[in-house]
Parts: sequence; C-alpha cells; structure tokens
Amino acid sequence: MMLPSYKEQLSQLVAAPSVSSAHPDLDMSNRKVLDLLATWFADLGFKIQYLDIPGHPNKANLLATLGQGDGGLVLAGHTDTVPYNAERWHQDPFVLTERDNRYYGLGATDMKGFFPVIARAAQTFKAKDFKEPLMVLATADEESSMCGARALVEMAQPKARYAVIGEPTNLTPIRAHKGIMMEAIRIQGLAGHSSNPNLGHNAMEAMNDAINVLMNYRRELQTRYTNASFDIQVPTLNLGYIHGGDNPNRICGHCEMHFDLRPLPGMDLEELRSQMSVLLTPIAEKYSTPLTFESLFPGVPAFEQARNSELVKVVEELSGRASETVAFATEAPYLQALGMQTLVMGPGSIDQAHQPNEFIEIAQIDPAVNILRSLIKRFCL
Repeated sequence: MMLPSYKEQLSQLVAAPSVSSAHPDLDMSNRKVLDLLATWFADLGFKIQYLDIPGHPNKANLLATLGQGDGGLVLAGHTDTVPYNAERWHQDPFVLTERDNRYYGLGATDMKGFFPVIARAAQTFKAKDFKEPLMVLATADEESSMCGARALVEMAQPKARYAVIGEPTNLTPIRAHKGIMMEAIRIQGLAGHSSNPNLGHNAMEAMNDAINVLMNYRRELQTRYTNASFDIQVPTLNLGYIHGGDNPNRICGHCEMHFDLRPLPGMDLEELRSQMSVLLTPIAEKYSTPLTFESLFPGVPAFEQARNSELVKVVEELSGRASETVAFATEAPYLQALGMQTLVMGPGSIDQAHQPNEFIEIAQIDPAVNILRSLIKRFCL
C-alpha cells in the first residue's frame, strides 16, 4: 500500500486543529487527527482501536497494532498542540509551509511530525514478518491535563516490552526528565479602610509569609536533592502568577498565587504536597485568614530509565548519541508505569515547540525513519 508522502501526511495533520487547553474556549477535540492516523495505519494492515477517555467525550486515544505476542514495541506520540497566536505567525499555522529546508506549521515538531515518520518506517515491513507486535499509540491532551496518558494507566494498556515517545529531542535519546507540579495558594482576607489595619485582615501580608515559606522550602529541597545528570541539578520552584487586592487605600481582601515545582526522579508528588501543606497551615492561623492550597492539575511524575537498560543501550547505538536528561515533562512515566522500558526520542527541537513559526528540519526526517526501522527489526521481527 502506497501512503501519502511524508509532506502530505504532515500537511493533513497540521490542517486538523487539535489544541488542548485548560481554558474551555480554546480546547478542541483531537478526533480528526485520530481519524487520519486510523486511515493510514489501517491501510498498512494495523488493527485500529479508539480508546475513549472517561469524562472527555470529545477526546480519545488511538492504538494501532500490527502483529501479536507478549512483547513488542510501542511508538507513541500526542495528537494535541498548545494554543497559538496567529498574529505572530508569518504564515497560516494550519497550512504546512516549506521554506529554508524546514516544514512550518502548528504541531510540526511537537509532535505531529513523528507519526508520518512511524508510517514510513512501518511500511517497509510485511505483517507476516512480525514475531512481536508493533503498536502505534496516539494520545490526547498531553499539553494540558495528560488525561490521555492517565486513562491508559487506568485501563492497563497497551502492553509491550519497550516504548519510544517521539517528542522533539533532535534524535538524542532521553532517559530521564524532571516532573512538574502546578499549585495554587488562595488567601481570603478581610477588606477595610487602610487607615486602620485593625479593620481587616490583609491577605497580601499573609501571602508574603507564604512566599517566604516556599522560598525556604525550595532551599531545603535543593540541599536535600541533587542529580548530576541534569543541567539544572536540583529541583526548581518558580513563582509564576500573583494577584491580590484592588486599591492602595483598601486592606487587601483576597490574594492568589500560582507556582510550579519540578521534582527530580525519586521525589514523590503527594509527599511534596503534604509537606507544603503542613508548612503553610500556620499562616492562616497567624493572620486569621482562610488559606487554601490546591493543585491546578494532578502533576506529572519525574521519569528515569536505567542507563544500562536494554532499550537505552540499543537506541544509543542506533542514534550514535549518548542518552541525556531534560527538564521538561512527557508521558514517559505513564508508559513506564505500564511495565515498559521507556525512552524519549524524536525528530525536531524542543526549542521550536510552543513557539510562533514552529518548524521541523527536513534533514532530520530520514535519519528518524532509519532509526525506527532498526528498532522495529530489533524488537518486533
């Protein structure tokens, strides 16, 4: 079966909007992307399964399987993109544009461009050649809630021995990454005339204490935890958003702050939340101001695949590059939780992700196809 060319496939994928966002006005379904992938991989002989995601009627994961067995290889990617600012693009974000040996388009590198690479690699082989299955996994909402990957863990599939997630890494194998938590602190004070502080409870002053507690906690974490394999060798905590009050001459009646924490492998998200909650609770009592500490989303655990594991060694050999670590989070911990040796590696650069005029270098496509062909031969034939 002759599939459309890489360029034509990517063009159709880019033209199918699939933004995921916590903001309901921006959020979109990913089913048009899944339908394209289902058509192409069905034409190659794959068995197609749509995996619905509870609570998300417009979203689904797709699992395409060729061959049978207890082991095999999963090649995975997410189907969604981040929101975009069309006015900052030099061309329509949903029209693939070739220029300067690059393909420009929303999601071209992060990460719709990985699926045509899989298709080109897979069409080299015949179904009868497979001794272990090759599975193509396309997930929903990686850029927002990770609901697609979480649903896979709940339904305990797919089952395989190895998994490669094609996030843009310039074809460098990534064996570990930090996790991410996004948390909110909301303090409800009592407004009053600023001429007499006794008329109210200042939520902003209470938040100042909360910030100091978090900064001390950050220093403590960075003393206790370090990992020399990361460029930033310690966990980070970033204060990203704050808003409070409404006028200089009123006691601040409400203050809200959001922050993120990026833990290293081995740090448990729920334990970190519990520790912060204990540290923040006395502030509410001190200022007589209710304080709410809650998560903006469930968080993504840190991920680490052993350097001496078979998958890491094989991909290092095929790519000609030593495995590395990154600070950004992926779906890797969820696939690893399903019992698979897991690695992150794909064409394109993370530097282009989430940017206007996103592009993928054409020169990376053929090398990516060759690596996947070799992986399929090694683990499926």
